[in-house]
Amino acid sequence: MLYTGNSGPHASVQRSPSIHCVPALLYFVRLPWAVVPAFRARRSGLPRAGPGTRLPAMAQLEGYYFSAALSCTFLVSCLLFSAFSRALREPYMDEIFHLPQAQRYCEGRFSLSQWDPMITTLPGLYLVSVGAVKPANWILGWSEHVVCSIGMLRFVNLLFSVGNFYLLYLLFRKVQPRNKASSSIQRILSTLTLAVFPTLYFFNFLYYTEAGSVFFTLFAYLMCLYGNHRTSALLGFCGFMFRQTNIIWAAFCAGHIIAQKCSEAWKTELQKKKEERLPPVKGPLSELRRVLQFLLVYSMSFKNLSTLFLLTWPYMLLLLAFFAFVVVNGGIVVGDRSSHEACLHFPQLFYFLSFTAFFSFPHLLSPTKVKTFLSLVWKRRVQFSVIALVSVVLVWKFTYVHKYLLADNRHYTFYVWKRVFQRHEVVKYLLVPAYIFAGWAVADSLKSKSIFWNLMFFVCLVASTVPQKLLEFRYFILPYIIYRLNIPLPPISRLVCELGWYTVVNLLTFYIFLNKTFQWPDSQDIQRFMW
Repeated sequence: MLYTGNSGPHASVQRSPSIHCVPALLYFVRLPWAVVPAFRARRSGLPRAGPGTRLPAMAQLEGYYFSAALSCTFLVSCLLFSAFSRALREPYMDEIFHLPQAQRYCEGRFSLSQWDPMITTLPGLYLVSVGAVKPANWILGWSEHVVCSIGMLRFVNLLFSVGNFYLLYLLFRKVQPRNKASSSIQRILSTLTLAVFPTLYFFNFLYYTEAGSVFFTLFAYLMCLYGNHRTSALLGFCGFMFRQTNIIWAAFCAGHIIAQKCSEAWKTELQKKKEERLPPVKGPLSELRRVLQFLLVYSMSFKNLSTLFLLTWPYMLLLLAFFAFVVVNGGIVVGDRSSHEACLHFPQLFYFLSFTAFFSFPHLLSPTKVKTFLSLVWKRRVQFSVIALVSVVLVWKFTYVHKYLLADNRHYTFYVWKRVFQRHEVVKYLLVPAYIFAGWAVADSLKSKSIFWNLMFFVCLVASTVPQKLLEFRYFILPYIIYRLNIPLPPISRLVCELGWYTVVNLLTFYIFLNKTFQWPDSQDIQRFMW
């Protein structure tokens, strides 16, 4: 059941026309298994599988697992979507800006005079929504009242969630090596877990930009990994149209190419040193110094720079277009800028590390890891003392508290700040050791990646989090997903624990949102707790 009207408590509730598409969509999830091998064959030059060719038994079994996981997830999502639609018959929170804007676009009113000045993002969500729902008006003859209703527009994000599930699976297949029989189950479980990642999954049921933003960014990353850089840059532009800060993850794709080339050159350099029998460098700081020296020398070569430019020029054009937009627009934010001022909020890095440790604790937290960390701290007391001192200074001088964080008691961050950080002035300093452990655990989990990849990821992480004044968990979604995609596939037991943890968090979040409502003293509107 889905609400299709826009006003009044007595407005009718009709069966959503989108429900008729469910059987077709469930059938569609089987199609990728014909597409992926052909795509790979085309890219590698191998002969394509003919109609009578059977995939290996393991691949077929993995296909069934994938189809079952996606179908069950979509079915559960449809049930939750129905519950959301019954509970939320009117726009809620930021939907009061997004939904009317999309409905104006549905009606063909695209002029700048029709733009809501309170909206701070570009119109990618509304344009894609119109392209998704408008054909139902032309082809099926549905009325504009149904096609542009609140329920239909929200349903667009549910479709994005299906795309995100598929993209996550393809990314795991591309990023993670397939050298064990158990990796099929590990990939499916990892995909399912990230698909229901609580902070992202919740916004699949509201008309927010998160689902579409993640979809186009992951799609761009996938195309980058396959070497389709022009397509990747185009998809990066689409992600930018959903949220301007996604330009950082388009730059991440370019950085991935640069890191790959630097790694190849670095291996050659190490081989030369080995042949010359030079003493190996000891200590992380010494190694980092050598890497930075290597990067300096590498960047001074015109041949190297020209090679990198030929590989990354589509991303460079996108970055130039972004800078042109910033100059013409007078800033990165469109619409209301008063509440979105950029600043050097370095503790955002610490919040992200804590966020990552909270959601990835099955992989990052164990007695063995804690013991290893404490042993390392004792061996490198001076280095960790300097890190702790710098962290304390960053917390002291660069902690900012946004007015929304203190005023809006509908968000979980309000309670995190009130019940943890505001208990006492000294609490934010006492948390520094926990931040350092979380940072070490995250870095340790990425040690399978090259040092150049880690440097590139760290730069993008800083660029996406530090300028944000507001502590908002939604800002951590994309860096967390990129991080989670690139750590080695954990054992099945840990993946099951992680999936169970996400399921518990989701159930509590949905139950509280749908059932634990409240009202403000000066308003009759129903308020709800959310991310």
